[in-house]
Amino acid sequence: MVRPKKSLGQHFLTDMSVARRIAATVDDCPDLPVVEVGPGTGVLTRFLLEAGRDLTVVELDSESVEYLHAGHVPGLLPERIIEADFLRLDLRELMSGRQFCLTGNYPYNISSQIFFKVLDNRDLVTECTGMLQREVAERICAPEGSKTRGILSVLLQVWYECEYLFTVPEHVFNPPPKVKSGVLRLRRNDVTDPGCDFTLMRTVVKTTFGQRRKTIRNSARPLLPAGMTFPADSPLGAMRPEQLSVAQFIDLTNLIAHLRRQS
Repeated sequence: MVRPKKSLGQHFLTDMSVARRIAATVDDCPDLPVVEVGPGTGVLTRFLLEAGRDLTVVELDSESVEYLHAGHVPGLLPERIIEADFLRLDLRELMSGRQFCLTGNYPYNISSQIFFKVLDNRDLVTECTGMLQREVAERICAPEGSKTRGILSVLLQVWYECEYLFTVPEHVFNPPPKVKSGVLRLRRNDVTDPGCDFTLMRTVVKTTFGQRRKTIRNSARPLLPAGMTFPADSPLGAMRPEQLSVAQFIDLTNLIAHLRRQS
């Protein structure tokens, strides 16, 4: 028996109908290989294999890895069980440069970091689905104007269509988490060039959301050359970061880049 470990943020799913629904979320890309993060005892893994998916699983917990290697999940090839920290993996090397779908019952304590890794590997991750804390899932999918909108919302929505799918209650896990969970789907869009310096955009988004109660005019001030103020004629100045669309953040990034070049 594998024990869920608090230090790894493990909450093992016990409801097979929920596991089947999560496995079905990768049906949009039937021809692509799938990488599952944190398979644990293979509850979700079983349904992915039943669907005939080309599956690789990544698990940090040695006890879970031992369980999987013992053959408890029929059809899971031993060489496809990768004992590693997903956050440290070179995904291009893991998948030999192939595009793939990412899914999993993501460990709660690293779920945001997983999605930043998706962002950094957007050329490889064609689709990303899975379960995480409902609050984080809702934030990723939040549109402009939503109070829950944040850094991940904007940066991921540059490259992905983000959809919140369904909510999962606490009692279907062992141990039950203190919060509800949410399942989402990210589909890679056709953007190859966002129309701005994306590295600068990441800085702009993180800086303005770091002072989200302030208007852009004030929160963007640290990004401007010394002694320069935000242009009074820009309509973005009076807005707060959660009010800006992706397109407006691109405009803001280009404005800041222009002001920097002027100094």
